[in-house]
Amino acid sequence: MHTTLKIGGLAVLSLTLACARADHIGSPPSFTSALEAPEARAMIEPGLPAVIVERRPVDAASLWSPSRASLLGDRRAVVRGDILTVVIEIDEQAEISNSSDRSRSGTENLSVPGLFGLPQRLNQKLPEGASSDELVGITSQSSSSGDGSVKRNEKLELRIAATVIDVLPNGVLSISGSQELRVNFELRELLVTGFVRPEDVSRQNEITYDKIASARVSYGGRGQISDVQQPRIGQQVLDAILPF
Repeated sequence: MHTTLKIGGLAVLSLTLACARADHIGSPPSFTSALEAPEARAMIEPGLPAVIVERRPVDAASLWSPSRASLLGDRRAVVRGDILTVVIEIDEQAEISNSSDRSRSGTENLSVPGLFGLPQRLNQKLPEGASSDELVGITSQSSSSGDGSVKRNEKLELRIAATVIDVLPNGVLSISGSQELRVNFELRELLVTGFVRPEDVSRQNEITYDKIASARVSYGGRGQISDVQQPRIGQQVLDAILPF
């Protein structure tokens, strides 16, 4: 019964993956619908403001109006549906090196030169050259050494427009951005999500990735080249279950 269920589950999984790849068999991969993204919903449904500001008729004609649309108004993203630019510049290097060495040696000797005269009697019965003076002799020696190193080098420079999809009760902005670029039969995807403080957004309406809390950045793609680079589903299953 369990074997049948496992086989059925593998068949369903294989069929699902096959349907996902069928999207770009003989044709370029399809774009994700922009209207179904959370950014579009945030723009279409901005929600109710937390504080209702009273508007006076004279504010529309004044150059010093506090409105964001005025000449000196703050155009930075602060409400649901606003757009800001996320600047991703990652140039990091990490190098770790560890070395360990251990050595141990020991010697144990046990001799019985006299024990009620028994060793002397025993020596007479032993073959020529044998003696019971040193009954037991143990010598041990062990050594171990280890050496390990880790070296990483990452460099990524990207700019992406993100949308404020929610404003938390403490004023922190929840942002989400996606970008898709299709070249021939390969689709490049860039996704970024996280939380930012309104005061960290610059006057140019930009924010760097190191000021985004819980930042999630994904840079990948899908298409014919990505399919060839990935191992088959059967190989992935065997790699996961085989103990050797």
